Amino acid sequence: MRKVCKFIGAGLLVALITGTAFAQRPRSTESTTQPAGTTAPKPPPAPQTFKAKYEGGIFGYTKKEDGTLSFDDANNRLVFHDEQQKELLSLPYSAVSGAYADTQSRRPTSATVASNLPFPYGIPALFVKKKYRYLTLQFNDKDTKAAGITSFKLENKEILASVLSTLADKAGLEPRGEGYIRKKDSTTP
Repeated sequence: MRKVCKFIGAGLLVALITGTAFAQRPRSTESTTQPAGTTAPKPPPAPQTFKAKYEGGIFGYTKKEDGTLSFDDANNRLVFHDEQQKELLSLPYSAVSGAYADTQSRRPTSATVASNLPFPYGIPALFVKKKYRYLTLQFNDKDTKAAGITSFKLENKEILASVLSTLADKAGLEPRGEGYIRKKDSTTP
């Protein structure tokens, strides 16, 4: 029995040493990140209308709604329509003072329910997570004196990046970090 334990111990020692040797190999020096002075390529323009879910933030509209967001360039505003294409709310481009993309990783409801199963069966559900992408807008409307933050859940990362870039261009926002802001004029108090 002692010989077997010594043999297994020696095998584990050899495996540990060779595993460490492989981990210490030199890595290539190619960099996939861009140098500090360059900017990332601009995403393609957003579609005129795209699916979105209103999450809240505008006074008088407390219910979460599925629908579509549209760029209304004729009236210089972003418009949210419900599933019956009825216009629910709009934000003028001039009222948008900040915009950024937000990502939240959460466990879906079905995974939460499955995680409450008896011991061995519910364990895998604890590791299930899904990423949700949000377009978050800070607004300050000069006409109504209303200000706040609202968000819309979008389908995927590509749509979110293109919508954010397109909205920033149309609203005249400037990049700051990973978002966009409207700089205050030096002439206004």
